[in-house]
Amino acid sequence: MPTFNLRRFSQPDTLKAVSVQNLTRFLYPHAHYFSNRGFTIPSPETEADGFDYDALAAILITPDDHVPSDLVEVLHLVNEMSTPEAMDELLREADVEGIVIDGRPDPTPTDVAIQVYFQNPRLLESKHSEQLLTRARTFQYFQAKDDENTDLAPPSEDVIRALETDLDNWFVEHNRGRGSRVFHYVREDGMWFLVRHGEPCKREGSMVDGEPGCVYYRPGKHDVLIYQPATGEIGINAGTRGEVDLYKRMLGLHLFGNEDFFPGDGKYTLKPLRDSGADSLVCSDIEGIEWIKLKELQFFWGGPYKEIEIWKADDIFAMLADKERKIPSGVPILKAGFHVKFEDAKNPRTVSIRPSNVAQFSRDDDGELVEAWLKKREFIITPEGKEDEDEP
Repeated sequence: MPTFNLRRFSQPDTLKAVSVQNLTRFLYPHAHYFSNRGFTIPSPETEADGFDYDALAAILITPDDHVPSDLVEVLHLVNEMSTPEAMDELLREADVEGIVIDGRPDPTPTDVAIQVYFQNPRLLESKHSEQLLTRARTFQYFQAKDDENTDLAPPSEDVIRALETDLDNWFVEHNRGRGSRVFHYVREDGMWFLVRHGEPCKREGSMVDGEPGCVYYRPGKHDVLIYQPATGEIGINAGTRGEVDLYKRMLGLHLFGNEDFFPGDGKYTLKPLRDSGADSLVCSDIEGIEWIKLKELQFFWGGPYKEIEIWKADDIFAMLADKERKIPSGVPILKAGFHVKFEDAKNPRTVSIRPSNVAQFSRDDDGELVEAWLKKREFIITPEGKEDEDEP
């Protein structure tokens, strides 16, 4: 069993912040494991003065190879939701869902997380997954067909369950196992979907009682999908081409009844860099961006060795002007990297664009302003002007 960090459950003083009733009820399903480690889970009626917090903390801080995997998962879940910020979210949702939180008005964050888990574990999973949404950085974008109705109401639980079933079928076929979960959230910038699923299994060396051993397990992963009804566009953050294609097809099928709803046309072109030069970086009409500089270009020369040439400079257009040179014509540009100085940032941040569908931001919050600039300068392909001139 891989090691794990449970900082909130490995300190006696922190454990004391959880009511004995909640703590014992939480751990009791795994009483056999704790008994084998020399600790007896007491009854919920036990007083705090009679609870051996030191012994429990010693076990949780030193998990062995026999710790139940479901115990690890739940401990992680409660551990990461035991913060003041998470507690505020859970209390708001508890009021909406009619969940009664004992100990009000002063429950600890861990008390709240544990009680929500008792009464609605899927809600706790959903709020935990919501925290992962903003960690994704790179998205591939696909546009709906021109003649499709792109309006979308929040999907029902039945639709989500059917989507999970079809995703599971693909994941099993591709050695990722069953058990995928889909969480969806309506936000100002669109409808977000977070997909939790397994990865291909791993086998790693380990040490057991001083002897070499082997650990075989299936890692977990989260993918992020963003649908924008106003534009009929979906952004997909996933690990492989197969997964990207899976999400594109399955969301089209289950949300719109058409597996080919997002046909895969490209979104971005780097043609303005050649056509407009430094003028393509003008951003004075985009509130929130101070300046943009081109700092990297990758060219595909091809040939028998599939040659790729990379230019890097603090300001490529200034460098070209000094040398009286231009971006070479007739050579596909694989990638362009920019430094973007936002008004609310001390230092510039990096944005990378690849022709077709890929955009990468240093922070996801940068996307809205950068997309506005890309659209103004015609880096975004319109239905009337679809092209793939930068594809090698």
